[in-house]
Amino acid sequence: MANSCLQLSGFLVSFLGWLGIVIAISTNDWVIMCKYGLNTCKKMDELEAKGPWAECVISTGLYHCYSRSQILDLPAYIQTTRALMITGSILGLPAVAMVIMSMPCISLGNEPQASKNKRTILGGVLILIVALCGMVSTVWFPIGAHQEHGLMSFGFSLYTGWFGTVFTLLGGCILTCCSLESSSSRPYQDNNRFYYSKQGSGNPPAAPSTNHAKSAHV
Repeated sequence: MANSCLQLSGFLVSFLGWLGIVIAISTNDWVIMCKYGLNTCKKMDELEAKGPWAECVISTGLYHCYSRSQILDLPAYIQTTRALMITGSILGLPAVAMVIMSMPCISLGNEPQASKNKRTILGGVLILIVALCGMVSTVWFPIGAHQEHGLMSFGFSLYTGWFGTVFTLLGGCILTCCSLESSSSRPYQDNNRFYYSKQGSGNPPAAPSTNHAKSAHV
């Protein structure tokens, strides 16, 4: 029962983290750029938001974005962020599917529990890879943007990416550790079951025959 609760908790946390990664790569409010100072730029309506796919101008009643489509001219941190975040978003789909199919409430024929544990471990490892992709992207992007443009603040998309990274890291650890512990305890339980069944299958000692004793007495 405890293992099932841990597996369900790990799945929910991992799924929320994966959604955070997908939302982060789908939006462009990663960093807020400003040439003078954040408060000064707010008064002058000269804020700019930058993401992996576009740069946006933010002012009163205006939110205009232009995409950055020339891949070869982009800085290395933007290209790396795109590649890693797309990889993490794609890997999250089979990882979530594997964890769902290994739930105790779902049965695929007469599948043994060991196969479900292996599937859960594989899904947890994929989720940890998603967390690694999100970690590198959400740390490298603001550092690269700060070196390129100077003053800035963090945007909604970057916070969402950090949220997704932490949750996928936590969920992947829960899924992997609880499945490894369950797999290691399974052979011990099977050996005990075999031992007790072997002890119980022994024939009880036969009662001494009374007919032979009576005939000897006569």
